[in-house]
Amino acid sequence: MTLSALRPDTGRARLTPLLKLLIATQLAFNIGFFAVLPFLAEHLGGAVGMAGWTVGFVLGLRTFSQQGLFVVGGALADRYGIRPVVLAGCLLRIAGFGWLGYAGQPWSVIAAVLLIGFAAALFSPAVESEVARQAVVREESGAGSRTRVLALFTVAGQAGAFLGPLLGALLLSVDFRAVCLAGAGIFVLVLAGHALLLPQRIPGRERVRLRGGIGPLLRNRRFLALCCAYGAYLLAYNQLYLALPAEVERAAGSQGPLAWLFALSSLLVVTAQLPVTRWVGDRLTLRRSMAAGLALIAGGFAVVAAAAPAGATGVSGLLPATGFVVLLTLGQMLVAPAARAWVPDLAEEGRLGLYTGALSSVSGLIVLAGSAATGALLDAGLPPAAPWLVLAAVPAAALTLLPRRPPAPPCPVGARG
Repeated sequence: MTLSALRPDTGRARLTPLLKLLIATQLAFNIGFFAVLPFLAEHLGGAVGMAGWTVGFVLGLRTFSQQGLFVVGGALADRYGIRPVVLAGCLLRIAGFGWLGYAGQPWSVIAAVLLIGFAAALFSPAVESEVARQAVVREESGAGSRTRVLALFTVAGQAGAFLGPLLGALLLSVDFRAVCLAGAGIFVLVLAGHALLLPQRIPGRERVRLRGGIGPLLRNRRFLALCCAYGAYLLAYNQLYLALPAEVERAAGSQGPLAWLFALSSLLVVTAQLPVTRWVGDRLTLRRSMAAGLALIAGGFAVVAAAAPAGATGVSGLLPATGFVVLLTLGQMLVAPAARAWVPDLAEEGRLGLYTGALSSVSGLIVLAGSAATGALLDAGLPPAAPWLVLAAVPAAALTLLPRRPPAPPCPVGARG
């Protein structure tokens, strides 16, 4: 099944109150998170005094403690329901941001970063798997394509990613601690809202045992191939927080323009995600959508590599970084909804949380290994174009990993690659 067109007769069907809450949740999560994350690398390298490879490792560790442990949060959501898992994750995120604001030693920073990541490993797969499940239920009832719901979820996340860095940049004029405490305050509000509004039990969601799901998952080659391709995408996307700040610092002499580049990325998703999803729906399968997205991301790295030998600075020096952000964002618009829409068709019955979590866990392992290597690559004193060419090869290689259409007949509703 292709990414369905978002026609007016189906695309305008009302969302359920639960879907509205979960989509709003993604907005709030990202405002709090992205108020802090874009400025973390500079804080680690400047105030804390970490070397480049250590900064890359810590950022990768944060991603691993989040993405890598999604499988735990997803399995817990399958077993206990999403409410207790989401509330516990919010509590840990509040504690982690508060700790990070006062951490001054490397070990303390690392511990706080791990706590921040594990918090998301609890609440994010619970929310994402339930959004995907509700999107499939909605599609089967004839209310509209699942990809529209997942695109709306992406838009909400990017709206938060648009507002978060602006809030963080404003508070950074005080200090980094103020940024962290503001992030913690947002999650206090999220916790209170969910304690009041999130249902104790959700109709149609059956709880399953924790044991017995890993074996079939590890034997599911098509799903594991999707995980690896998605991991390569996430490693490339993670360069917004590692390679891009270094390029902006080189071109502008400071990281002042960084917040505006993050804002550009988020604004593109907020304004263009739904039209892009609608346009893609009549033209590309899920597999081809992901392939096109990965090719665009590779092209973004290639743009910076091509311009690097000139060594331009100032406004003209920021143009390659801007091109990188635009192409990376366009690629994300194609890759992220398609991958999420694909998972329900590859998951074992009743284990959508586990499979949603595993998608992020495998990608977290890839990012953990790749971020430390990228940090070392950026510090290695290579010709300016070399690191960006190496990074371009990552999403290009992921094209070969995308699973192909199975030989078995398609299911009535499920999307096929």
